[in-house]
Amino acid sequence: MYFRPNSLRDALNILADTRATILAGGTDVFPSLGDRPLSGPVLDISGLSEIRGIQSTAENVVFGARTTWSEVLRAPLPRGFDGLKAAAREVGSVQIQNAATIAGNLCNASPAADGVAALLALDAELVLSSRSASRTIRLSEFILGNRKTARRPDELLTSIRIPRRVEDAISVFLKLGARRYLVISIVMVAANLVVDSAGKIREALISVGSCSPAALRLAELERALAGQTARPGLRRVVNPHHLARLSPIDDVRATAEYRRDAARTLVERALEACAQKGFAA
Repeated sequence: MYFRPNSLRDALNILADTRATILAGGTDVFPSLGDRPLSGPVLDISGLSEIRGIQSTAENVVFGARTTWSEVLRAPLPRGFDGLKAAAREVGSVQIQNAATIAGNLCNASPAADGVAALLALDAELVLSSRSASRTIRLSEFILGNRKTARRPDELLTSIRIPRRVEDAISVFLKLGARRYLVISIVMVAANLVVDSAGKIREALISVGSCSPAALRLAELERALAGQTARPGLRRVVNPHHLARLSPIDDVRATAEYRRDAARTLVERALEACAQKGFAA
């Protein structure tokens, strides 16, 4: 069975009754099949205009779940979203960015998903809707591991909320891969520093991807950065124990040891890039 509703209400009713596979851009669903056909009920949400686009409220910048990465790139967003835009440029080719959705990147829950680290560093929360209710969950609690999420079978991720307190942060996203474009990350780092008028860091949000089953915030480093001045030399705050929670693996792209070393290097570079931006402002 194939369903393509035009309203969110209809989509949620279908999902409640069928537990269908959700199809948005299809850029993750179809490659995951390999040479197998798509079987079982399919819920194509590409007709749901209700959950597409970017809006600002008094408290949040809200991304509809069907918003594509190309739309993120084109949107006139504040500087705190510079890192998210940099991550958007890394989501495959331009053709993929035109089709792939921001929610699909999260629900696929790959440890190497470029959007996850960037959104973690924006303290994102997600709205999950079902026929009977809606609930809000932090992104850090949504992705449970490699390809595992907290989404229930009858739920649809409908929006991503970014608190406006970070919209003017100094924002950086760095990615290490085997080549410059069209590559799965070896390590990625997103950093956002909220600074006051004197250049002091009020809040730091630092995340690392591809070094654990799910991207992680570096809470100890964030606490160590609070109160520091955002100026060149900020990398010296970083210590090995700040990255102790990372659990990189050996695979065809890199060894665990290399990933751990690269993660520290990229965190330091991200902080220096933020400091340079802050110093030049």
